[in-house]
Amino acid sequence: MIDLTPLDVRKKRGDFRKVVRGYDAASVDDFLETVASRMEELVREQNAIAARVDSMTDAIAGYRERERAMNEALVSAQQLREDMREQAAREADLVLREARAEAERIVGEARRQASAAAEALRRLQGQRVRFIRLFRALVERQLQEIEQEEDRTATLGGGDGEEALAADGQGG
Repeated sequence: MIDLTPLDVRKKRGDFRKVVRGYDAASVDDFLETVASRMEELVREQNAIAARVDSMTDAIAGYRERERAMNEALVSAQQLREDMREQAAREADLVLREARAEAERIVGEARRQASAAAEALRRLQGQRVRFIRLFRALVERQLQEIEQEEDRTATLGGGDGEEALAADGQGG
């Protein structure tokens, strides 16, 4: 294809040879002017279309860049979500393990305390039994002493020990 500009067409006006039975020069010149004008319109349209194509190409490139950025953001968000889920699972596992260890410690401590309380109760019951035995022995000794004293009083006074005790209580 020949590169032909409107200016090339306009310059061609006087270049054609004149022949006797040739074309009418004015008609050829009018046609060449029409062709040049139409070519100018086509060149302007082509330039406008090329500019529009460039603009659209830039816009498409921008959209593709945004799409790429959005895809990267989406992948990053998904990765972040997965990382957070894994972190939460690790933390939950750690909390669970700590809670179990604390529960075992508390149960162990409660068992030790229960065992200590049972031992203390057993010792107290043993002390109670010893106290009751000692108290019984004391009371029995006191009763024996009272009986001996009554016997002595009865032997000495010759009367009823109860009357003597009653007299002691009234006379006091």
